[in-house]
Amino acid sequence: MLSPAIGFDRSKYIQMQSEHIKERRESLGGRLYLEMGGKLFDDMHASRVLPGFTPDNKIAMLENIKDEVEIMVCINAKDLERGKMRADLGISYEDDVLRLVDVFRERGFLVDNVVMTQCADGNKHATAFQDKLTRLGLKVTRHFVIEGYPADTEHIVSEDGLGRNEYAETSRDLIIVTAPGPGSGKLATCLSQIYHEHVRGIDVGYAKFETFPIWNIPLDHPVNAAYEAATADLDDVNMIDPFHLAAYGSQAVNYNRDVEVFPLLKHLLEKISGNSPYESPTDMGVNMVGNCISDDEVCQEAAKQEIIRRYYKALVEEKKHQKPPLESGRIRLLMGKQGIHETDRPVIEPARSIAQETGQPGSAMKLNDGEIITGKTSALLGCSAAMLLNALKYLAGIEPDVDLLAPSSIKPIQTLKTEQLGSSNPRLHTDEVLIALSVSADHDPNARRALEELHNLRGLDVHTTTILGSVDEALFRNLDIQVTSDPEYQKKSLFRK
Repeated sequence: MLSPAIGFDRSKYIQMQSEHIKERRESLGGRLYLEMGGKLFDDMHASRVLPGFTPDNKIAMLENIKDEVEIMVCINAKDLERGKMRADLGISYEDDVLRLVDVFRERGFLVDNVVMTQCADGNKHATAFQDKLTRLGLKVTRHFVIEGYPADTEHIVSEDGLGRNEYAETSRDLIIVTAPGPGSGKLATCLSQIYHEHVRGIDVGYAKFETFPIWNIPLDHPVNAAYEAATADLDDVNMIDPFHLAAYGSQAVNYNRDVEVFPLLKHLLEKISGNSPYESPTDMGVNMVGNCISDDEVCQEAAKQEIIRRYYKALVEEKKHQKPPLESGRIRLLMGKQGIHETDRPVIEPARSIAQETGQPGSAMKLNDGEIITGKTSALLGCSAAMLLNALKYLAGIEPDVDLLAPSSIKPIQTLKTEQLGSSNPRLHTDEVLIALSVSADHDPNARRALEELHNLRGLDVHTTTILGSVDEALFRNLDIQVTSDPEYQKKSLFRK
């Protein structure tokens, strides 16, 4: 099985990035609050647009300086009240805080503090979660809503502003401030801690680590465009940093929110500690990712594919929730600027051809050797399940006409579904096919060989001509298969689970 093309030097990044963070900390007096934008542990977006960047790259980089690091996790109390979910993992922000603490501790990092931001009276969810965290042995610090934040600097930098927030006692010189997702209050947490440290006579610095947009590659580079596509729901826009251009006469890429807030942030740092070491939002960053791209062509193509995936994801979400095509429209504009067409994804046309030929949903998968594997809908199997079996047979060198699952082994499962479990769909889902294959593997060498190839499906591209059900969607996500779907349901129904 061929390996996917690599465009990013992981080893170089781990070494260069950890050294650069250490240098920044030392240049700012030895103690640093580092706001980590994006996902610290499972950065799937970065791994897709920078092939070779693994989802745990950032945490692996920090392991180089682990003895100096303390990790602080933030969560917005309002997100607890709303029950906000991480769509990529299918879990709540509340559960993700616990997951992150476990993951960091398993990797040997010090994690004692959770900061609950935007606290207000009457938020029972926040109170209950605080009690739960305390029972689990974590220290919980509460930060409150500050009137006039972030514009009213006089009020913010006062005892009635940041001074109202509780102070988190830390014990290391590099404090990484992270969170389950955007809007969790990482910047405000850094400012609050710097304020309280300054009151205590301790000199500390602030820096920011945002992987995207990458400041030292072109503004219109596909990797930067893919970041805009990923944040189309937020209406973020990449731009040339005007402060950096004015201060140094050179171009650097940043994005609108950091550029807009920089004058206020600089003023706040000056009020808190007497000076700001930064002339631009780009100055605040410590990102070395752009220096570690080893094959720009590979990364450009990967980023273009990510933009197309984001486009179809937006179309499906708009269809599911009957939303106007705002997000997909923004991504379509990006595609136009990049010269990308919505069918510039090798699995789309083969899947649609199957659907046109059969009048039923079709699917297609591209393997690392370039082979396209398709799946048809039948009385026994859905198209995704059929495609999965066909791909495993191909990878295992099993002839296409060999039945990995005999109809006689599928029938009892169908009977159980329809007669005992009340399902109206007798076809096997992808998870049911894999379970049946696992049972067969005990006595069938072909089934065993096919199952042994399952790991070779990771990272592959798939397209289906109808919106996936929750079961197939979850299985593909767990297998790290990159799926797009046409924004159509197999059946026209008003009520959907």
